[in-house]
Amino acid sequence: MAFDAGRICLDLLATSHPGERLDGVGALGAWIGAVGLVPSGTSLAHAEGPWVVRFQELRGLVRQLVLPSGTTPDTGSYDRALARVNDLARSATPAPRAVRGADGRLARELADPPSCSALLALVARDAVELLTDPVARAAVRECEGDNCPLVYLDTSRGRRRRWCSSEVCGNRERVARHRRRAALARV
Repeated sequence: MAFDAGRICLDLLATSHPGERLDGVGALGAWIGAVGLVPSGTSLAHAEGPWVVRFQELRGLVRQLVLPSGTTPDTGSYDRALARVNDLARSATPAPRAVRGADGRLARELADPPSCSALLALVARDAVELLTDPVARAAVRECEGDNCPLVYLDTSRGRRRRWCSSEVCGNRERVARHRRRAALARV
């Protein structure tokens, strides 16, 4: 789960490619830690199966709100998704606190174990921020790689980024282009 889309809500979208990656509580916990929703070392042992379903639901809502539609959008469906994300964003988020570590340095930890609603609120608020920031919203791009549904925030110089990953989709495109040129040269 190393893909960094530039926003947590877009990173959530990436969890469905190339297959379902939030397929259990352990995978969800790993994703929550990897994207920094909780400080390193935070226990999520209290997480349960319904958490996975709720994060998958939020992922579908964010997808509906962020991805451009090829046809005229169903405004009723869009408005319902927007209302649901706004509702999720209203929950209280986990309360951080500073604690002195064994080495004397201050570290961040959560005051209480985070609830599913609190973690969903963090992702939903990130989606609200993205949707309401015209500059960030204009920088959302879909990967141009063949059959790659990933979405990312293009912060590159000149806004010319074409792929979710230069190492994966970009490399595939360069290899395909090389093969096409080599095939033409043989003819």
